[in-house]
Amino acid sequence: MSTHNTTTTWKGKMQFESTNPSGETLLINAGEENGGEGAGFRPKALMLSALAGCSGLDVASLIEKMKLEVDDFKIETTANLTEEDPKTYDEVTLEYHFYGSNLNEDRLKRAVDLSVEKYCGVLEMFRKFAKVEVKILFHNK
Repeated sequence: MSTHNTTTTWKGKMQFESTNPSGETLLINAGEENGGEGAGFRPKALMLSALAGCSGLDVASLIEKMKLEVDDFKIETTANLTEEDPKTYDEVTLEYHFYGSNLNEDRLKRAVDLSVEKYCGVLEMFRKFAKVEVKILFHNK
């Protein structure tokens, strides 16, 4: 079994600096409406970035392994935040956008499906508390 360790250090007011296992750091801060200065990531939005990043790494790896031609791709993540405290995400939509002139739509769909159904551990964690919807969009040049 492996473990991940992070250290999150208060930097004053509503800002924290957090390290990850590779030693990189990022800033976490509340929005101005919650006493922060707006510099840095918001904790809940950071969860959405982790979700998209996890799946994106899977898909990028599969694009390479499948030798697919993709000029660019991005993942747009939208989440519904509940009204009551503690506010949590109850619905999340991942939109995978693929760009290129020679997109193999069936194989790209397969790459996304493998990430969503088999490989992405962050997505599996999200399924424990939210309904997750996946959309795949192709933008042929």
